This record gives sequence, C-alpha cells and structure tokens, in this order.
Amino acid sequence: MKTLEGKTAIVTGASRGIGRAIALNLASEGANVLLTARDAALLDSAVGEITQAGGSAASFAADLRESGAAAEIAKEAQTRFGGIDILVNNAGATKRGNFEDLTDADWQDGFALKFFGAVRLTRSAWPHLRARGGSVVYISGSGGRTPGAQFTIGGSVNAALLSFTKALADQGVTDGVQVNCVNPGPVRTARLETRLSAIAAAGNMTREAALEAFIRQEKVTRVAEPEEIAALVGFIVGPHGRSLHGALIDIDGGATKTI
Repeated sequence: MKTLEGKTAIVTGASRGIGRAIALNLASEGANVLLTARDAALLDSAVGEITQAGGSAASFAADLRESGAAAEIAKEAQTRFGGIDILVNNAGATKRGNFEDLTDADWQDGFALKFFGAVRLTRSAWPHLRARGGSVVYISGSGGRTPGAQFTIGGSVNAALLSFTKALADQGVTDGVQVNCVNPGPVRTARLETRLSAIAAAGNMTREAALEAFIRQEKVTRVAEPEEIAALVGFIVGPHGRSLHGALIDIDGGATKTI
C-alpha cells in the first residue's frame, strides 16, 4: 500500500522546481494533491504528468500575495478532496542584491509571498489539519541560519519561517498537527541555472566549469536535485517521519555553518 493513500495535500509554488517535485512525490505515494501557483499552464502540465502516471491531482492558480487567496485555496482542497491532511508551503522567491540597492518594495514583496502567504494558508488550513491529525512543512532555506550579504531579504524571510515553525510546533503539540521546516541549500532549479549562466558568461567559462566554481564559492559538497528535497518531505509527512516535530532540517550540502 502506498504510504499516503487517501490523504490530501496542498503544495504551493508547485508549478516548477522543488514544489513540482514535491507534488509529484506525494502523488506517487497515493495522496490527492492540489497544486497551486500563479502560472496556470505550468500547473496544468504538472497535473497532467501526475494523472498520466495514475495519480490524483488538481490545480488552482492563485497569488498568495493577495490576502484572500489562502482561504480560497483551502476551500478548493476541502471541496474537491474532502479535507486537508498535508500542507507544504514552498512558494516564494526573494530578490538578491546589494543591500543599498534593495528597495522597500523588494523587502515587502519578499515577505508578502514566502512568509505572509505561508502564514495565511496555514491559518486557513489549520482547522482541517487539526481535525485529521495533519502535517505542515515549510520550505525555508539555508540562508535563514547562515545569512550572506547578497541575501539580506531571503535570509531574513527564511529566519522568520524558522522561528514561526518552532512557535507553531508548540501549538501543534496541543492540536495534534505535525509542524516542520526543511532548509535546502543550492538546488538545481531554473533560478540556479540563471545564476550559473551569469557565472559562465562573466568568467568566459563552460557551463560545467561554472557549476564547479559555484560549488567552490558556496563551500558545499554538491548541488541538490529537486527530487531529493521532495523525497525528504515525503518521508517527513509519511508514517515513518511522525516523530519529527518542530525540526529545522538542513539538506544543503554543508552550506549551513552555524550550530
């Protein structure tokens, strides 16, 4: 029997990269998955891949920056699949750059989606998760524990998610909801490929040489694949991961240098 048979999961930022990989992984283990992001076409493509493989999935295009979107997503999952057992808050990318060049709008946008979007959706889903002994996973990032000068927004947002995870996990003990956070380091996504292309162009080097230079610069063992993050999330919310609670789990090739 598949480990998540009969469960319903919401995955945000599910149109590409880590979120898409997580959605596919959960569906492969039998979960009904509601994929949400802003790009309807990419969402439909991911849903098509899941259903073609025999899984159960649906898409709901929404922008979690909008205050009413979270409630709509939770309602859609409840209406379509009858409940919510798993919530994976993955949506959100933050702007990199020199601190003096980052505007108020950049900071507000960074928090609007990745932090406040996750808070709102968790609040909307919490009654359903409490009723079914569900699980919440936040996808934060290694920058929350090991900040860098070019990642002031992202590091701050990620750190806020780490603190929120710990606080909500305390409530989860009372309400019977599992709460954890995963901190990826460099992952092979379209965003990373853009950075590698810039490194290659600046150094007049091959794509392979740019990747090696990036790994040396970041002081990590390797760049992860989205499927590796997805496998970890699948373990956490599955039957063998239930003792994980309030955990801040680094999967970063050694990027985190702090205790």
